[in-house]
Amino acid sequence: MPIALTNYCHLPSNKNWMPLILPRRRLALVGSRFLSFHANVMPPILVSANGKELEVDKVSVLKKKMEFLGINCDRSSIPGKFSHLLCPKCKGGKSVERSLSLHIIQDADFAMWRCYRTCCGWAGQAFADDRATNEGMNIMLKVNTSRQTTSEGIALEPLGEKLIAYFSDRGISKETLRRNSVMQMAADQDVIAFTYRQNRVLVGCKYRTTEKKFWQDKGTEKWLYGLDDINETTEIIIVEGEIDKLSVEEAGFRNCVSVPGGAPQVVSTKDVPPLENDKAYQYLWNCRDYLDKVSRIILATDGDVAGQALAEELARRLGKERCCIVRWPKKDHSRCFKDANEVLKCLGPIALKEVIETAELYHSHAISQAI
Repeated sequence: MPIALTNYCHLPSNKNWMPLILPRRRLALVGSRFLSFHANVMPPILVSANGKELEVDKVSVLKKKMEFLGINCDRSSIPGKFSHLLCPKCKGGKSVERSLSLHIIQDADFAMWRCYRTCCGWAGQAFADDRATNEGMNIMLKVNTSRQTTSEGIALEPLGEKLIAYFSDRGISKETLRRNSVMQMAADQDVIAFTYRQNRVLVGCKYRTTEKKFWQDKGTEKWLYGLDDINETTEIIIVEGEIDKLSVEEAGFRNCVSVPGGAPQVVSTKDVPPLENDKAYQYLWNCRDYLDKVSRIILATDGDVAGQALAEELARRLGKERCCIVRWPKKDHSRCFKDANEVLKCLGPIALKEVIETAELYHSHAISQAI
């Protein structure tokens, strides 16, 4: 049904002027040129997918910013709906697939996009105000499985000074954070977002507050954190948390991955179940192609009871004959340091490197523990 712009804007008095009637699908084409019609003209309004009235000028700003990056919006690019466009980075491959998913949010404050071709994965975010356009891994979508996403997007943004300072206090540098695409939730700048990637493509996201509250989106498939860092290596290190993975990198080792969470309190007395029933350790089976080619695995899980139980469960599945385990150094006469980050923070990267390099065979460790 046509919508008259005269319902929403004040136009100059002129007997020769006729009301401008445009169908809704063409309102998105009206931009800043219409605003120059008269200095006193109020910004024209369009309607989003949910019927909300929007200023055309905001949409125009977003589209101009995206056009600068090569994203050519068409009539399907309506606020509140997803549209599929040609990716300016990969050009859709040989099939010229419209693989770029673009979403201008309902109120047109910002737009987000991502290319779903696995060899590309280009993503970003543009804002209708003065904020700079973000490219790369600055915008992610909720993950249902490793290959599917929901229709609702979640905006992530680069870490702010508060969280950068938080990591700095724990011995983690800006460079390490950047290389691992550690971000924060745009809606809550106290929430850290650890992005899980495979071949540089987002396959999951885990959130954490500074008070150690953790969560993932419902239905997210489990993967090892830092998977791309063990793609071409025969020796790996497995830790119990994302911050421990970052800590090990500060000590000079990039061939490190973290389990996504959930250490058992005790070691199971039952046999290892078939992979289709081994739900608690599904992340190992999801990454089996990476783990099968590894000849040496250093287990650097936490030093508490749960961490040691996790090490045993991992060794049972990965093969104890190729596993080693770290011995965390003494903190005082009765306690040892708990994990990689605590060693890094208290003793420094050189000490952490030495602890990892002196990991002992898992079989020998089990015998000494029994004695």
